[in-house]
Amino acid sequence: MNTRRRFLQAGLATAATAFLGRRGRESLADSPPVAPSSDETIPIVDTHRHLWDLTQVRLAWLEGTPALNRSFLPSDYREAAQGLSIKQAVYMEVAVVEEDLVREAEYVIDLCRQGDGPTTAAVIGGRPAAPDFAQYVDRFRGNPYVKGIRHIPPNTPAGREMFFSPAFSRGLKVLGERGWSFDICVPPDWLEESAEIVARCPDTRFIVDHCGNADPNRFREARKGAADAAAYCDKWRSGMRALAAHSRVVCKISGIVSRMTPGDWKADDLAPVVDECIDIFGEDRVMFAGDWPVCTKGGTLREWVRALQAITAERPIAFRRKLFAENAVRFYGLT
Repeated sequence: MNTRRRFLQAGLATAATAFLGRRGRESLADSPPVAPSSDETIPIVDTHRHLWDLTQVRLAWLEGTPALNRSFLPSDYREAAQGLSIKQAVYMEVAVVEEDLVREAEYVIDLCRQGDGPTTAAVIGGRPAAPDFAQYVDRFRGNPYVKGIRHIPPNTPAGREMFFSPAFSRGLKVLGERGWSFDICVPPDWLEESAEIVARCPDTRFIVDHCGNADPNRFREARKGAADAAAYCDKWRSGMRALAAHSRVVCKISGIVSRMTPGDWKADDLAPVVDECIDIFGEDRVMFAGDWPVCTKGGTLREWVRALQAITAERPIAFRRKLFAENAVRFYGLT
C-alpha cells in the first residue's frame, strides 16, 4: 500500500488533513463536516468557470444535456462556491452558436468590468480557421479582461480535418502575435498530433483542458487488467508527454469528475489521472479548474475541490499554492 493510500484511508487524524472525507466505498458527498485545515486557507483561482444566460445566448449542445439545460448565473456559482476560498475565476467560453460569439464576449467583459464577483478574466469563443479571425480578435484587442480563445472541434472526421488544417494553425499564430492563449480541448487520441500544432505556433501559449480529457474509469479498468483500457491510457500518456515537451503548454487539472457517476466515486478513483498530469507537466505548469457547472454531472464543485485537496494532501504546501492559485495568476497575468 503506497503512502498516499495509507494517508487517505487513515481518515481525519488532524486538522491539517481536513477535507479528506471517508475512504472506501463512501462518496465524498456523505463525508461529515470537519475542522478547518491549511488547505482551506490556500486561495483558489478557478481557471475554468462557465456561465450562461439563455435569455442572452444560445447553446445548441444543451439540447442533449437536460441536466444543464437552464441558465447558470453568477449567483448560482456563488452558491456552489460558498465556503470555498475562491478569490478569482476565469470565465471559459460555452460553445454558443456562432451568431452569438460577440454577444457572449461582450457579456463576460461587462461581468469582469462590474467587479462584483470573482470573474476577473475571460477566455472567449472564436473560430481560428475563419478567414476573418484576425479581425474578430482585434475587435477585443487591448481589452484587459480577455486572455485567450477556445474552440472545441467536433469529434468527427470533418472536425478533425478543420482542427489540424493550415488555416486553423494560422489563426493560432494570430493569437500568439496578440499575446493571447488557446485552450486545447480534444479527444485523447488527438493529443499527440496536437503537439505538432504547438510546434507550428512558436509564439502562442497553450492550455490542455481537463487533463487531456482523460477518463478515470478507463484508468480504473486498466488497473484491473483490461488490455483495451491499458492501450487507451498509453495513448493518452504519449499525447500528454508530447504536449508537455513544449514549455509553452500548461495543463488544467479538471474535467474528470464529470465522467464519474454521482455518489459512486472517491478521490482515489481520480488520483491516477491527477498524479500523472502533475508528474508529466511539473509543478509550475498545472492549474486547478472547476469546470462548473459541467462538473455537476458527476459531483458538486465542493466535492471536486475536496477530492483534489485529498489527492495532493501529501505534496508540499508550496506546490499546492501553485496548483490552486499561483500558476494561474502568473499564466493569465492576474492581479
